[in-house]
Amino acid sequence: MDLGISSPQIDKADRGFSFQLDSLLDMRMNQKQKLTAADIVNGYEYDDLVKLLYEYGEEKFAKKIVKAIIKYRQEKGKISRTIELADLINQAIPKFDSTKNPATKTFQALRIKVNEELEEIREILPAAFEILKMNGRLAVISFHSLEDRIIKNFFKEKLNTDRVSKKIPILHKNIQSAPIKIIKKMEKPSKDEISKNIRARSAKLRVMEKISEGR
Repeated sequence: MDLGISSPQIDKADRGFSFQLDSLLDMRMNQKQKLTAADIVNGYEYDDLVKLLYEYGEEKFAKKIVKAIIKYRQEKGKISRTIELADLINQAIPKFDSTKNPATKTFQALRIKVNEELEEIREILPAAFEILKMNGRLAVISFHSLEDRIIKNFFKEKLNTDRVSKKIPILHKNIQSAPIKIIKKMEKPSKDEISKNIRARSAKLRVMEKISEGR
């Protein structure tokens, strides 16, 4: 299961995912839904926008960015284009990492919220586990810490067995065992793979195997 969004979507300017390509601020995977990134940027109040950037973008400069957005809205009106928002963010916060655009985390937060990506992951993991056959394996590739945290917690939950005190007279066979085993620890791409595909640099792979129906 690859949780990454497709490169063709990112690279297609009119979808509004990229801060490097000028387009309407859209970011909808499903073009039939109503909510767009522009709706959020222009409609959310200060506190809601700050919370969004903190939680979904892990953006430490969230307050500075949101202050700049609110000021722009008050003085110039709606923010409707990707480059317009990216330039605003670039001016609002200091640059510490020349390899990363300052708008990266904000655009990530908006994309996740528009498409409710984290909720979909929380729903799909239990469903995927249910349809696994015995000794079937579930491999999941995530691309940022928010996704990986959900996956790690799901695996951890499946590993939690019944905890019974040694003083309680109960047979070991009656204690519920974990329905999975971890195949390998989390893996990251090699330097060689990253050199061939730079977008793989943040990928993390976790794999588990179903060993009983469990819970």
